[in-house]
Amino acid sequence: MSTNNEAMIRHILDWVSGIGYIKPEDIPNIDLYMDQVTTFMEEQLAHSKRYQEDKILTKTMINNYAKNNLLPSPVKKRYSKEHLLVLIFIYYFKNILSINDIQTLLNPITDKYFKSQEKLDLTSIYEEVFSMEKEQIEVLKKELLKNYQTAQNTFTDAPEDEQDFLKLFSFICLLSFDVYMKKTIIEQMIDSLRENDPKKKK
Repeated sequence: MSTNNEAMIRHILDWVSGIGYIKPEDIPNIDLYMDQVTTFMEEQLAHSKRYQEDKILTKTMINNYAKNNLLPSPVKKRYSKEHLLVLIFIYYFKNILSINDIQTLLNPITDKYFKSQEKLDLTSIYEEVFSMEKEQIEVLKKELLKNYQTAQNTFTDAPEDEQDFLKLFSFICLLSFDVYMKKTIIEQMIDSLRENDPKKKK
């Protein structure tokens, strides 16, 4: 096992341990204008950017989400706490799902729970979902280590100067296969939701 690969997996595990989410209490209880929304999201989700110059959300993105019925329209150009919660869901979903899939998944939530006066509202749904995060991060770390160890046992007969790259390639392939399978399963579940939606059938 090379020093470079050991350092890489330690860095990954440290990064995963530091992953957090925007807590509802951190979201302003006052309505925000577009510029304030993009600034808030940029500050809160900066850790998730791949490159420093990447944008978390832009005005164009938000306008498109509203146009595609992913995001309820703002009131007098102002966005509520519930709007921001929906935008956070969209932000995470858009990396793996199409706009159409996100719409199928989120519309039942926004239709029923956006601005709900009942106990079960959008904030409580958000809290329930994201409360699983800490436990899942520990599960993810164990899975990463397991896949890493599996990859380290590959290409043992390859030339020594080529083993580091080939083992890293194996590790990336294992992770990619995992992502591919989970994405496919998610898409199948969303297709099932779409097929069972009376509105879509009409």
